[in-house]
Amino acid sequence: MERKCWRIAAILTVIYGFYTAGSTLFMRLTGTGIRKKAAGRRGIALTFDDGPNAKFTPQLLDLLSHYRIKVVFFVTGRHAEQHPDLLRRMHAEGHAIGIHHYDHHSLWRLTPRQARREIRRTAVAIERITGSRPRFYRPPYGRLTAALPVVARSYETILWTHILGDWKTAMCDSKLLQRLRDVPDDGSIVVLHDDGSNSGADDEAPGHMLRVLREYLQESAERGIVFLPPDCIADCDEDGP
Repeated sequence: MERKCWRIAAILTVIYGFYTAGSTLFMRLTGTGIRKKAAGRRGIALTFDDGPNAKFTPQLLDLLSHYRIKVVFFVTGRHAEQHPDLLRRMHAEGHAIGIHHYDHHSLWRLTPRQARREIRRTAVAIERITGSRPRFYRPPYGRLTAALPVVARSYETILWTHILGDWKTAMCDSKLLQRLRDVPDDGSIVVLHDDGSNSGADDEAPGHMLRVLREYLQESAERGIVFLPPDCIADCDEDGP
């Protein structure tokens, strides 16, 4: 009996592994059901996860406005409901607002029904606040499952080419600027974070990120780097938007 239980447990573990990590690896390698790059244009697409944050998101919006850059904010529904004025400002200033679950829960920890609820609840909050239906979805941690095509079928799932570790203050202070400089302008999608309240992140990391980003954007303006607007993440073809 004990051996049978161990066999069942082993089988279930394998199934779970294929459903979670296996699906993530397959989709990332093949691009099935997701977008990892803004193909067809020279430039870089900036995206920001986990906000909005009352302290850091206004500073980020000011910085983006100064350089006339439009980005995608992947917001958590809970933070969106806590800071509706920031969502309305994002929308008014031409940024796209995507779904990043209601709470910052990994898809690997959710049943398909729970995942649909997280996505739907966030989508409803975004539309209620901004009057605009979200188009993009990014699962927290970039973790995917075999159920993704079903639970997120109404949205375009966007991952990234570069995730730079900016949720840690030490990384921001020591390596972030060079990592940003190393991002090629070949349709790369970059992930940064305007909130540091999630487990594993440093609360003040977004402030350190912003100081680095300010320097990077000034350098990029001098070098003529193009930052792609949100529509180009999904719609650009070889001839441009």
